[in-house]
Amino acid sequence: MAKTLAQLRPVYVVGVGWHRYQELSETPYVQLGLTAVRQALADAGAKWTDIETSYVGTALLGMASGRPMLSHLGSNQSSIVHIENASASSSAAFRHACIEVASGVSDVGLVVGVDKPARVGNAMKQTGVRQLAAEEIVPFTHFALLTDAYMTKYGVTIEDIARVAVKNHGNGAKNPNAHRQKARSLEDILKGRPVSGLLTTLQCCPVGEGAAAAVIVSEEGIKRLGLDASRAVRVSASAAISETVYPPEVGFDAELTRRVSGMAMAQAGIKASQLDLVELHDAFTVEELQYIEAMGICRPGDAVEWLKEGAFDIGGKVAVNPSGGLLAMGHPIGPTGVGQIGEITMQLRGEAGGRQHKGARIGLAHMVGLGAVGYAHVLQRD
Repeated sequence: MAKTLAQLRPVYVVGVGWHRYQELSETPYVQLGLTAVRQALADAGAKWTDIETSYVGTALLGMASGRPMLSHLGSNQSSIVHIENASASSSAAFRHACIEVASGVSDVGLVVGVDKPARVGNAMKQTGVRQLAAEEIVPFTHFALLTDAYMTKYGVTIEDIARVAVKNHGNGAKNPNAHRQKARSLEDILKGRPVSGLLTTLQCCPVGEGAAAAVIVSEEGIKRLGLDASRAVRVSASAAISETVYPPEVGFDAELTRRVSGMAMAQAGIKASQLDLVELHDAFTVEELQYIEAMGICRPGDAVEWLKEGAFDIGGKVAVNPSGGLLAMGHPIGPTGVGQIGEITMQLRGEAGGRQHKGARIGLAHMVGLGAVGYAHVLQRD
């Protein structure tokens, strides 16, 4: 029988770093990525020469982007693996780096996600196979339709759904690495420029540029390098699946989320009620509500009431997207998944400053990539 990450040797996150997510600028991607990597190495107390394997998650930069970036750190002859998996690119990179360390192939690994927008086109447009509606039902239209369906099914309003953005913009205002760092009122959210249906710009994530990085190690690596074990956060589960054929009444992103998050929690031996915080893929406001329910944090249709009661606030029952989520932290594509890992690591260490969720011990990171793949990781403080 195949093994899970939880059945292999323990893996720990010991260092995290970012280059702030931001609008497209003249800053070279090499500078974006190296800023995050150097910060993660310094946070870990490790050197570039300690790294035995590097995984680079990027969706938009093109072929072999890690080589010209990491070469500025000097030569250490370690392996470099490039991974593209749409929005889940660095979630996938993180998973495979963890597998390499957990299996004993390496003791010290680096994961870095970096991107700048619109360098590489979507492969769906290059298949040579005619699509019936692919060019008409673009992402924001798809999620506008899902918003309408959710409102109709559960009898909630657009004001209710927009409260997700109010919460996440408020969290992002406390995060120096966030793309959007301004708290917004419900009126601000609803009066934003219309995008599709009832969605406004502030209910949709900004796609800009940035970078995030993490250093992961085994127990042997911690001892050999003399790292501070008290700041190490254990990766207790990693799960990944791809889409299948779902019943017509089931939302595919939500069902993908239900299955992959359930797999990760089962690996970690926890229940949804034990989660202290969640970083999830909230590219559009309705997604957060759907995915919270899919994970089993609350019953279907109850997420709006929990949201109104403050259950998902920092300091609430379970902090959801304390970083600001994709809505405010931003979604540069390549860095987003490992950036979630960094936020959870900071939270579980008690180092998240003004957005700290008190007493956080267990966190879940969740990403979907074009609805085709789903990833979930559970991190715990031992």
